[in-house]
Amino acid sequence: MVDQPSLERTADDMVAEADTGARAPANWQGTLILGTCIAWSVFQLYIASRVPTMLAQATGISFFANVITQARFIHLAFAIALATMAFPLTRSAPRDRIPAYDWALMVLGVAACLYLVVFRDDIATRPGLWSTSDLAMSAIGMGVLMISVWRSLGLPLVIIACAFIAFAFFGGYSEWVRNITNYGGSSLHKALGHYWMQTEGVFGVALGVSTSMIFLFVLFGALLDRAGGGNWFIQVAIALLGALRGGPAKASVLSSMLTGMISGSSIANTVTTGTFTIPLMKRIGFPAEKAGAVEVASSTNGQLTPPVMGAAAFLMVEYVNIPYIDVVKHAFLPAVISYIALLYIVHLESLKMGLKGLEKPGRKIGVLMILILFLSGFIVLGALAFLMVGLRTVLDPVMGESVYAAVAVIAVLYVVLVKFAAGLPEIHEDDDPTAPPKAPRLTPTLIGGLYFAIPIFILVWNLMVRTDTLDRLSPALSAFWAAVFMMIIALTHRPLKAMFRGHDVGAEARAGWGDFINGLILGARNMIGIGVATGAAGIIVGTISLTGAHQVIGTVIEVISGGNLMILLILVAILSLILGMGLPTTANYIVVSSLMAPVILTVGAQAGLVVPLIAVHMFVFYFGILADDTPPVGLAAYAAAAISRGDPIKTGLQGFAYDIRTALLPFLFIFNTDLLLIDVTLFHAVVIFFVALLAMLLFAAATQGYFIAKSRIWESAVLLLIAFTLFRPGFFLDMVEDPYVTASGPAALELMADEPDDTLIRLNIEGPDFDTGKMRPTTIQIPAVAGNAEAALDAQGLTVMDDGGALVLDEPFPGTPFFDQIGTEYDYYGDQPVVISAVQVENERLPKEIFFIPALLLLAGVVMIQRPRATQPAF
Repeated sequence: MVDQPSLERTADDMVAEADTGARAPANWQGTLILGTCIAWSVFQLYIASRVPTMLAQATGISFFANVITQARFIHLAFAIALATMAFPLTRSAPRDRIPAYDWALMVLGVAACLYLVVFRDDIATRPGLWSTSDLAMSAIGMGVLMISVWRSLGLPLVIIACAFIAFAFFGGYSEWVRNITNYGGSSLHKALGHYWMQTEGVFGVALGVSTSMIFLFVLFGALLDRAGGGNWFIQVAIALLGALRGGPAKASVLSSMLTGMISGSSIANTVTTGTFTIPLMKRIGFPAEKAGAVEVASSTNGQLTPPVMGAAAFLMVEYVNIPYIDVVKHAFLPAVISYIALLYIVHLESLKMGLKGLEKPGRKIGVLMILILFLSGFIVLGALAFLMVGLRTVLDPVMGESVYAAVAVIAVLYVVLVKFAAGLPEIHEDDDPTAPPKAPRLTPTLIGGLYFAIPIFILVWNLMVRTDTLDRLSPALSAFWAAVFMMIIALTHRPLKAMFRGHDVGAEARAGWGDFINGLILGARNMIGIGVATGAAGIIVGTISLTGAHQVIGTVIEVISGGNLMILLILVAILSLILGMGLPTTANYIVVSSLMAPVILTVGAQAGLVVPLIAVHMFVFYFGILADDTPPVGLAAYAAAAISRGDPIKTGLQGFAYDIRTALLPFLFIFNTDLLLIDVTLFHAVVIFFVALLAMLLFAAATQGYFIAKSRIWESAVLLLIAFTLFRPGFFLDMVEDPYVTASGPAALELMADEPDDTLIRLNIEGPDFDTGKMRPTTIQIPAVAGNAEAALDAQGLTVMDDGGALVLDEPFPGTPFFDQIGTEYDYYGDQPVVISAVQVENERLPKEIFFIPALLLLAGVVMIQRPRATQPAF
């Protein structure tokens, strides 16, 4: 194995450089950095609580409450200050002290942010009429923000943001741009005010979500990790799966999934879990590159795992305008399928290499028992949830709306669980690399840290559970309460266990206080990159709202793709991967979704495919995450290679090969939205899960070239065909029978009237494009009104006239459901009218699932052919 020069840095160094800041002064400047981190965390907890309102009411000073409305400016001021202090400006800049130029940059950046707070009343009296000082502070703020992004995230985001700024100033000089967007350019006065003085640019939606939601979730994860919850996840995964064939690799997958539930950084996830699992994988026989690749593939997918997904998922709430609980619901099935498929890939790799698992004291748990535990775990969790809801309903007359009784119940449960944990020995890390690796026993390992699950339960409960008397809390408030309980655990679990064990309570209390402070510091340091990234991404979104730049880029991409949706999706995926090599996931998601989501929707509608908006955003989200292990710049791959001492490029290539299954999923749920659990029943969802899981496992077997035995090329091809059939059975049915009954003219209205209430009807619309004048088709869906086609159209704000057999569509009024989609896209007053060219309703035909039968028969044939060639047991 060849050590690359980049591997001279440790994995922790890489996390510091990428996430938390590589500068660590040992003097008072280091204390200032840590103090600023603590202050930022305390400020975020303050604005999320009821304390500001209580202080304002108690003192009569409105400032305590008004600071909430100014939180975005203060949030960015903290991010810029810490980025300037914690991240050296260049590789040669000092790391043991803060140089004078950084002090100057920090003062200027913080002043530019706080200027909007101090002079907010004066600014409010002159909207759009910016003074010289307004423009000067805006220019300073923009400049320092770009420098902060450069030093904490690198040059790519700076280049992209500057390109959009240049477009805002100079785009109007291009006749081609003017023809597409009707944008005539912007003055320095208008642009600076738009970017900095209003909430359309830097201080827009993205920074608002970072302020109100993302920070609290990141802080929660940091506190849980520092208190020992992250290590507990890892040890439980090793205890559960470590003794199986290739056990440490399977434990890496499971622990990364669990850690990903509370971590939004794939690099930090790689280092947190990989420090334990990569050496174990190598000790049982995994090559360094494959050991690192398994960890990379597991950790990058951690951002896909509900309930705490990557930071971009919280932006999805605002951009798609749906509750966070719906984002979790849509993300759940693909995430679970992806991780189970990765477990299967690891199992196949272990079979190919003939590897065994870890030694384990006590009774070993077989594969069947693990499967039963896995499935019964969901059932038990569901039963516990219903039990808690029932208990809460029974106690409602006593508890009312008070939280004190609920807090008392949780406190008792916490103390009982800590008492059980105190009776068990602490889990120690395996420090002897020469001894045979061993897996800890499951029961004591699980019970020993079960109290760490309480704040996670509180988070999920507040996010998801709703009863007749209880409403779901917002994501921000759910994360706040989870973080509060996590702080209590961090402060008290050590001294409580010491008390139950008869040990030194004072020493453990001091250690708990250290964990708490370190959690506050780590949470803030992890937010530096996200804070400045969302500010810089706001420049891109602000340029789009100012200029219509997305129309230019969308037109170019649409021309390149030739209006073909599949080619367009491939181009968007490549764009996301390329941008993701230099941008963090959050910024990548903002850029690509802002530019390309409308184009995908438009091209899909033109092709007759109505794509839900959430599916498009999930598509972009997935490929932005996959970029973290894409060579040559995948930082997670470099972090894993630093631990495994393998080649980072080979590690990244192998990790991306493992992640092909994840890259397949976004294409699948664009064309089969059932995978996102959109409008499906519980029974249908269960069927979808098992069928999609089987299809994904077969796809993994095909790409690995190993099923029951080493596959021949034609066998892999058959497995791919079976997987495709299970994923898209409708593809073959459409070749046999038309999916829709189509009618045009007056017959179309009769077809609409014959449909039952709320049946979705497809309207194919065609008319001259508002910008180009060329005829362009699109497709929309409306619910039917039985017996009355006109009522169905009127309910959606659509007015249709029969003109010689043609259904001519009038321009929808602003505020009606389809005004944004078709009201602004067509020229309703041109020479050619806008018409409903056809109406389509679903055809009554054979169920598409009938094609599962030949697919499963083919699978049985492959099994019968490969079984005689098997050289070792499947498990």
